[in-house]
Amino acid sequence: MTAPLPLGATIGIVGGGQLGRMLAMAAARLGYRTIVLEPQADCPAAQVANRQIAAAYDDPAALDELAGASAVVTYEFENVPVVAAEHLSRSAPVHPPARALEVSQDRLSEKTFLNSIGISTAGFRPVENDQDLADALHAFGGSGILKTRRMGYDGKGQMVFRNMTTGGFDGTCASLGNVPLILESFVAFEREMSVIAARGIDGSVAVFDAAENVHKNGILHTSTVPAAIGPETAEAARDAARRILSALDYVGVIGIEFFVLPDGSLLANEMAPRVHNSGHWTEAACTVSQFEQHVRAVAGLPLGDANRHSDCVMENLVGDDIDRVPSLLAEPDVAVHLYGKAEARPGRKMGHFTRISPIRR
Repeated sequence: MTAPLPLGATIGIVGGGQLGRMLAMAAARLGYRTIVLEPQADCPAAQVANRQIAAAYDDPAALDELAGASAVVTYEFENVPVVAAEHLSRSAPVHPPARALEVSQDRLSEKTFLNSIGISTAGFRPVENDQDLADALHAFGGSGILKTRRMGYDGKGQMVFRNMTTGGFDGTCASLGNVPLILESFVAFEREMSVIAARGIDGSVAVFDAAENVHKNGILHTSTVPAAIGPETAEAARDAARRILSALDYVGVIGIEFFVLPDGSLLANEMAPRVHNSGHWTEAACTVSQFEQHVRAVAGLPLGDANRHSDCVMENLVGDDIDRVPSLLAEPDVAVHLYGKAEARPGRKMGHFTRISPIRR
């Protein structure tokens, strides 16, 4: 078994957003130093990390500098260039593996991978041009969600079609940039949920309880734990997480989003090879958060207990929601976490809070 990182070792983090910030904070609690590769000066992660390399994510010299200064390298967002992760891995261990990035960065590859390991998804068709779109819509009864295969997040890069049984598709692909697209069929789901899971270097797996998620304007609004699902549904989600982690020989934390159908069965929506917004509740409701769990995994330490000590509701603070902070701080049983962003803009995640309550028996 690989020996764990010694105290005082440095963990490299590619990406300097709020997830990198929370990873750096968790690493410090366990006695590790962090260095962040991020082009934006004074990014959220750099405010709490030991050092920042201000350079592009694919800058070879910066990658070499990061690898040379780090005992292990991880990342906080799924759009890290695969070539950058591969470059880093020639000089330092990189967790999660570059293969996880490769699969998750392309929605077609992601859904094909999930289906290949026995995990069901919504129906999907690749779309390269307007005729492909017309054919795919015909196959799905005239309705579906057209998405860019790469780089979309928080509802960006998407277009919804309903009951389009005739033409009118000319110019659609051009309007989305003439990039590779995918049409996904609509799903008549009852609720959305996610699980956060982790796999250690030794192959051990820990899965947090499922969270029930509500989105507004394509952005996660709340995550409620426990989710209103039955035990069979919860076990199916845990099983899917284990399959994904094993198939990718994964090390670290992963977030997996699902649609829950009326009969309790699941369709996987997407996976994120990193700590995840819908797992922020673990900071307040678990002894070991998703961020500490990730640090434990990539550092070769034993995984922590994923059980929760409280029920909770996590809510994102988006844009002007930041103005609610003084009143939230006055409430009992509320934990507030702000991200150190100076400017509140519409659609920008400024922080989150988690309201905890005793576990319902």
